[in-house]
Amino acid sequence: MRISLGPIPYFWERERVFDFYAHVLEAPVDIVYLGETVCSKRRALRLPDWLDIAERLTADGKEAVLSTLTLIEAESEAAYMRTIAENGRFAVEANDMAAVNMLEGATPFVVGPHINVYNSGTLALMARAGARRWVMPMELDRDTLAAIQAQRPAGMETEVFVFGRLPLSFSARCFTARAHNLSKDECGFRCADYPDGMPLRTREGQSFLSLNGIQVQSGETYNLVNEIDDLRALGVDVLRLAPQAQGMFEIVDAFRSVMDGHRESSAAAAILEPYQVYGSCDGYWYGAPGMNREHA
Repeated sequence: MRISLGPIPYFWERERVFDFYAHVLEAPVDIVYLGETVCSKRRALRLPDWLDIAERLTADGKEAVLSTLTLIEAESEAAYMRTIAENGRFAVEANDMAAVNMLEGATPFVVGPHINVYNSGTLALMARAGARRWVMPMELDRDTLAAIQAQRPAGMETEVFVFGRLPLSFSARCFTARAHNLSKDECGFRCADYPDGMPLRTREGQSFLSLNGIQVQSGETYNLVNEIDDLRALGVDVLRLAPQAQGMFEIVDAFRSVMDGHRESSAAAAILEPYQVYGSCDGYWYGAPGMNREHA
């Protein structure tokens, strides 16, 4: 199995992004997804910047993949997506069916987790369009994955999201701006004030959700470090970690050590605990409510 880093979901300042990927060059990750997937207003980095980072990662022996926006609302966003699809150098992760349409038959691509591949028939459709890897939607459970894997098209790789806050929804409305009584057009990039999202709690003080611009995330951190053996037995090829502001490279090392047989999953779980500020969850994997923690 290999480790991937998903695209940065938050709005980090330009220098922070470059510094992060400079550290990624030294990290034991195999695949790195690059680009803005949440909000097209976030332009701290332009496409030439992402391409430059991709070139550096490739030179270091890592696989670089350009990710597209998840929610397309304007012609300008569709045009930018086409530029990514036609970059001619790097593989592309399609997070919208419009991107699949642009990529179909042209170059092998990755089906992102926001495209609803819920059964083997849909996965076969993606394979015929030219997909070479798919990322399982986070809300699916292990039994559904097992059924899909049993009929997986030849040559198709499977990637599973195993660590990070779960992206639950996307909206035309900017929730972070609204929380500050601002309109989306006049947001002032308030999401930049929350490098790991804006936490929400219930009246009882329990972690509930996290706001990330137009994206709503889980409050708890999804963590499948205890399920690595099960994932391997199911034939999963790639484990995806979501970038976060704190402890990212300790998180990578913890997962790598379990994958390589150098550490027990229980010991890795203890290492990860400080980097799950509002607790952890794994409910979706077990077919339970996502916020549940099923593994003892």
